[in-house]
Amino acid sequence: MVNYIWIGMTIVGLIFAAVNGRMKQVNEAIFHSANEAVTLCIGLISILVFWLGIMKIAEESGLLYKFSRLCHPLIKRLFPEVPGDHPAMGYIVSNIMANMFGLGNAATPLGIKAMEQLKELNGGKPVASRSMITFLALNTSGLTLIPTTVIAIRMNYHSASPTEIVGPTLLATAIATIVAILIDRYFYFRRKRKGGE
Repeated sequence: MVNYIWIGMTIVGLIFAAVNGRMKQVNEAIFHSANEAVTLCIGLISILVFWLGIMKIAEESGLLYKFSRLCHPLIKRLFPEVPGDHPAMGYIVSNIMANMFGLGNAATPLGIKAMEQLKELNGGKPVASRSMITFLALNTSGLTLIPTTVIAIRMNYHSASPTEIVGPTLLATAIATIVAILIDRYFYFRRKRKGGE
């Protein structure tokens, strides 16, 4: 559906530009944006490679596993239906860590893998399980300690202080995560109460 919206907006924009004689500006904007997109991507690659490398080192050294064990009591409370030794737990923790370091691109495949494992635990049913809903809420709110991608973008555009976004990002994402968990639990217990009546 989103693809059709984008195509529709593009067609309407081009027709509007053609009718108003602004095709030259549209062409200039297309080439300027394309050039800027390539420059931005190259600027982001270095910072993403660095943090993905750190994540790989953490995984290979067992630090990720230790962090997983450290977070296990909290994760187990959030996902009581998931057995502690199930692969879903590893993917969930890895996804949360990638989000904490602002690596949305790295978090996405881990999130998809976690959802696949949670769906398998749910017996492949077309209805989302409690754990799937909780994971989606956590993933969407995305607690971020270091907004790596945003810092890289700010550095790329020569911000005087690219890291000043860290505090506000941490505060905003912490509040979003707490609210997401509270809303998730509220609806879960409300549904449970209705089912028990």
